[in-house]
Amino acid sequence: MNSRPLTLHRFTRADYDRLVALDAFRGEPVELIGGLLVVAEPQGSYHASAVGTVGDALRARLPAGWLVRVQMPVALDDQSEPEPDIAVVPGDWADYRTNHPTRPALVVEIAETSLAFDRREKASLYARAGIRDYWVVNLVDRELEVFRDPEPDETAAYGWNYRTIEQFAPGAVVSLLALPSVQLRVSDLIVA
Repeated sequence: MNSRPLTLHRFTRADYDRLVALDAFRGEPVELIGGLLVVAEPQGSYHASAVGTVGDALRARLPAGWLVRVQMPVALDDQSEPEPDIAVVPGDWADYRTNHPTRPALVVEIAETSLAFDRREKASLYARAGIRDYWVVNLVDRELEVFRDPEPDETAAYGWNYRTIEQFAPGAVVSLLALPSVQLRVSDLIVA
């Protein structure tokens, strides 16, 4: 018996949005990543607390005219509409009434069981989309990983990666590239 490679059906973002509008997923937490439907991992209480903590820390420091979107879609390209844990975007809610944001100033993923996926696949996806500031709140090692300077990388999952990756311990202070005056203590982002 000969085996054949699996055939994958890739969805466009338009296909995916039609399926969402038809309630085809019936509340199932899925994301469109590189044309494939990826089922989101269930959230434990530690992950959920960290999402709230990071969202609150950012909201407390951002000036007017900036939004903190929590687990809401971002339209990166024709094949990807992920729902990052946190996305910081300019504007107000009315600006996104008909379309999801396409280029957040900052994307944050909270990583516990998804750490490897967030470092590889999600990092490559966000780099390909030109997201200049991508943070991973690493709950496993209790540190913040900051990914910057997207560049082509043929070995990466989506052909792009970040040139600069830095780890910050709880005592460090970080700033957003888009808003350098907004400084956050890493300890304010990691749930004790």
